[in-house]
Amino acid sequence: MSTQSPNESTLQNPKEVAGRAAAQLVKSGMTVGLGTGSTVYFTLVALAERMRDEGLELRCIPTSVDTEVKAREMGIPLVGLHEVDRIDLTIDGADEADHGFRLTKGGGGALLREKVVAFMSARMAVVMTPNKLVERLGKTFALPVEVVPFAASLVERRLIELGAEVQLRMGASDEAYVTDNSNHILDATFAQGIEDPIAIEKALAEVPGMVESGLFIGLATEIYMGKPDGTCEILTR
Repeated sequence: MSTQSPNESTLQNPKEVAGRAAAQLVKSGMTVGLGTGSTVYFTLVALAERMRDEGLELRCIPTSVDTEVKAREMGIPLVGLHEVDRIDLTIDGADEADHGFRLTKGGGGALLREKVVAFMSARMAVVMTPNKLVERLGKTFALPVEVVPFAASLVERRLIELGAEVQLRMGASDEAYVTDNSNHILDATFAQGIEDPIAIEKALAEVPGMVESGLFIGLATEIYMGKPDGTCEILTR
């Protein structure tokens, strides 16, 4: 564990502190996965600044349409997943992380693309605030599960068998939320949290129509936690 101060002592937004600190991991020539969410936004801002001020050269793979739009607006060069064999580093957020570096993700609906990009990455730096570090996953945030709409009821029944209360995620127009991949999301709540994330992940993987769960196991290599005092605590696996 270490603590890193941001370049500017005036930074007090913990999300900005974490996002900017992780952006310093990027070196010229890297292929970088760009996660999704409000904390990663500040990573994008920092990378655009470094391109302008330092001549940083990189190519990036966005994990959502939202990130793609923001990155293009900032002039960050993007490539498709089919154009790369591996990714040097992915910087992404998390809804929760435990002390075993296991994550729950998908609050923003981008969990499938996020997991694909993380899987291809040599390193995954998670940017978040300290309140998201938990003793047990699933106690403060529901587990998102992306499903093919046709099979949603089947996956829902399996989640209930595993002890969860399940709710179909709804969009702003009071219709089922649709992911960038044209799927739906079931949000599964476990009353006592997820006792065995590996077992839950394995059980869900056996259900046809379950596209991907928001459990990220064995993917994160470091966690950057921004704090209100402008410092960033760094945990490494």
